[in-house]
Amino acid sequence: YFLTFAAFQIPLGMLLDRYGPRRTESFLLLFAAAGAFIFALAPNTTMLIVGRGLIGFGVSACLMAAFKAFVLWFPAGRLPLVNGLQMAVGGLGALSATVPIETALAFTDWRGIFMALGTMTLVAAVILFTVVPDKKGEAEPSRMADQFGGVVQVMTSPLFWRIAPITFATQAAFLAIQSLWSGPWLRDVAGMGRDDVAFALMMIAAAMTVGFVLAGVVAERLGKRGIAPVAVAIVSMVGSMVMQLVLVLGLPIPPLVLWCLFALFGTNGILVYAGLSQTFPRHLAGRVITGMNLLVFVAGFSFQWGIGVIINQFAPVASGGYQPQAYTVAFGVVLVLEVLALLWMIFYRKGRLPLRV
Repeated sequence: YFLTFAAFQIPLGMLLDRYGPRRTESFLLLFAAAGAFIFALAPNTTMLIVGRGLIGFGVSACLMAAFKAFVLWFPAGRLPLVNGLQMAVGGLGALSATVPIETALAFTDWRGIFMALGTMTLVAAVILFTVVPDKKGEAEPSRMADQFGGVVQVMTSPLFWRIAPITFATQAAFLAIQSLWSGPWLRDVAGMGRDDVAFALMMIAAAMTVGFVLAGVVAERLGKRGIAPVAVAIVSMVGSMVMQLVLVLGLPIPPLVLWCLFALFGTNGILVYAGLSQTFPRHLAGRVITGMNLLVFVAGFSFQWGIGVIINQFAPVASGGYQPQAYTVAFGVVLVLEVLALLWMIFYRKGRLPLRV
């Protein structure tokens, strides 16, 4: 999923800028629907991998297409808020993957759930293509050489590479830890049972949703006072690192409170996308945000895998879980990488950070 999602980000940026978000996303969602159907009907591991890969490829445009559309439809000052609202809708999806899915499994199996998801995705693709209006300037036809030249312009920008490491490091850490390792941590370190873990994950997803909306509201309010979204994002990313430090040190804070705070801070790095969209020319918006997204998801996959490698260096406990010390070491290594990225942003002076509007 992560690999196909990330691999398509650069071509995706070119497609978004050339053909517009409506056409690009409605087409790609057909692959996501096909992937869900294949996953649901898969007779073996190979077909499960194929289905999962198609899902990642098909949904690779979902967030970036929305961000590109918002650049076209809304004034720059509103981008943090509308981006935050979009992310909150995604948070509702994460929320539905906790207790609601657990409840649905009482009536069907995972195959039935994926058949339903495939059907809903197909319907969404049709609605998106037939109902959403076009916006003047949505598609900007140009030669492929010019499209690729825009990619080079973005990827060689000193500003991009000053803010990129802290963004992809903190966002990848949040994606990897929250999506894959929060549940096992709650089980093995906090000692929660299955039902308590499901409830805690639902509350964490709810905190994510609140965090997305709150980030947009705060960034828009501060923008009126001359403070740019990137400045808000940097403060929030540091806050996310502080929450990880508390996890690593094992300080006596209630686990659910700690993880919800991690979710609140961890979501706000998405404001960098709005900040960069305001800084680069509008016709490059698709390539700017997908370039950053490529780095985030490659790092996210690497962090997920790397955490697993580190944890597996420790002998499993009798119950089949992992030792608390394993999480401490793995999360600590990730935190060190984030601190190095923060230091890079501070001392790399070639690109001026857009901290004021």
